[in-house]
Amino acid sequence: MTPSWPVYAFLPVAAFVAAPVGATQYLTVEQAQKALFPEAERFVAAPVQLTAAQKAQIEEQSGLKQRWDKQDVWRAEKAGKLLGWVVVDDVVGKHEFIHYAAGLLPEGRVRGVEVLIFRETYGDQIRQPEWRRTLAGKTLADPFKLDQDVPNISGATLSCRNVTNGVKRLLVLQRVALQSAP
Repeated sequence: MTPSWPVYAFLPVAAFVAAPVGATQYLTVEQAQKALFPEAERFVAAPVQLTAAQKAQIEEQSGLKQRWDKQDVWRAEKAGKLLGWVVVDDVVGKHEFIHYAAGLLPEGRVRGVEVLIFRETYGDQIRQPEWRRTLAGKTLADPFKLDQDVPNISGATLSCRNVTNGVKRLLVLQRVALQSAP
């Protein structure tokens, strides 16, 4: 008698588990720095070590969790003058981190956003210049809401929302920890 089990019933469970998503690196930090501040003559590492009070302040003002105690930041300079900051950050997409950089101007305005590494299967449409340009010029006076002042991309909703929220949090970080930095 032949068993009525389908052939796939005998495959190992691992055969049904999706392979790990590979990370795609689009830009290095140095390339993102030049893309965000092409006129800069140099980028000076200025990492920020946040105190518990600063983290609490960022969370309170942004409404978002500040996961990291240390934030990677570079000063973009030309002729010794501060042009702005490049802040490298990670936000969760659906399951994995999206590694991105935001260029922030001294007056608290977003200069631009670059996606460095994307690890998800879906949602990489946030790399499109048209979408990233919608974040340029934003300040903390803006709502930072999908389908209100930032467009949503079907199939990339979590990526859109989380990068948008991350950029808002970085503007608060700038106000809390960078405005008084030398």
